[in-house]
Amino acid sequence: MSLIVQKFGGSSVANADRVRNVARIVADTYRAGNDVVVVVSAQGDTTDDLIAKAAEITAKAPRREMDVLLSAGEQISVALLSMALGELGCPAVSLLGWQAGFQTSSSYGSARIKNISAERLRVELGRKNICVVAGFQGICKYDDVTTLGRGGSDTSAVALAAALRADRCQIFTDVEGVYTADPRKLPGARKLQEITYDEMLELATLGAQVLNNRSVEMAKKYHVELEVLSSLARKPGTIVKEVTTMEKMLVRGVTKDADTARISVIGVPDVPGVAFKLFSRLAAKNINVDIILQSVGRDGTKDISFTVGRSNARESVEILQAMDILDGLQVVADTAVAKISVVGAGMETHPGTASQMFEALFSADINIQMISTSEIKISVLIDETSADRAVAAVHRAFFPEG
Repeated sequence: MSLIVQKFGGSSVANADRVRNVARIVADTYRAGNDVVVVVSAQGDTTDDLIAKAAEITAKAPRREMDVLLSAGEQISVALLSMALGELGCPAVSLLGWQAGFQTSSSYGSARIKNISAERLRVELGRKNICVVAGFQGICKYDDVTTLGRGGSDTSAVALAAALRADRCQIFTDVEGVYTADPRKLPGARKLQEITYDEMLELATLGAQVLNNRSVEMAKKYHVELEVLSSLARKPGTIVKEVTTMEKMLVRGVTKDADTARISVIGVPDVPGVAFKLFSRLAAKNINVDIILQSVGRDGTKDISFTVGRSNARESVEILQAMDILDGLQVVADTAVAKISVVGAGMETHPGTASQMFEALFSADINIQMISTSEIKISVLIDETSADRAVAAVHRAFFPEG
């Protein structure tokens, strides 16, 4: 007998038919003799609908009250799934985040899990109940409901698997696993049987929407073996683990991240400490900076360009314009860009990966604006209008059809 944690996203429980389908998957796992804990997201577009409802009332909703509102979506899902399991003759109990023992920080809207008191879960499992847990939420030291941010249900599932020492954590989505590119946009994308935590983390961070990057970080930290698979097709998925047994591929995937903006500061004084002051000011406002490009100094000045999340573009410009050392300088934001990346742990020992990627973009007549590299990824910034063509061209270069 094994302990299995299964997580189902919003599209998997979007309507009554899909809730019943999920119930059948969970019931089959339970009837095979396993203890089962299920983590569920809000149905379909429920979270977006709740955000819209708040906007009808106020343009500046308190973050605490938004957490109270948004947590309602998962509460609906766990109740409906528990009912569906009951209809199949499987004993199930729905639990909200606080009932399942999720203790979090008090950063409303983006809380971090501090601890999980799993006593209630162990009691219910001891009674042979299926535990259906609301993902994405917990409770802070002030006894307030908190939410974990977008993709928080993935993190909830991995955290439970770690706390309960589950044998496996299965993440069910609307695709059949992790692919070399988004199969919904690129029919030639190939499903991977296995992938390492590091590779999956890079893919998730660089725009792949299969797994939340926080959940992958936690899985690696606590050695939780993940399986990504489809809730709509009963097929084996992709295993995410420390070391893969298959022959190492040079490149594992190609991603697109359109949620990016380029900030350029023109004519920065070419003196020590300017970059430190600039980026420390952004860090103090919790603005994450990715690709950085600094020109060679000329006439006592240099240009600095970097990328941030698109939602941080305006704030970044305002912060920099307010700095005395940059007074009067031109600070420009370009949001019509996208980041294209290739990821693969084998790249560090194989020369020529970058040139192969750049040749593919050249052949497609796509200009590169910025470049960033690490041991397992190469990212380029290009015009947003060319993003899909770029993904297709780079994917063909590394994964020839036929």
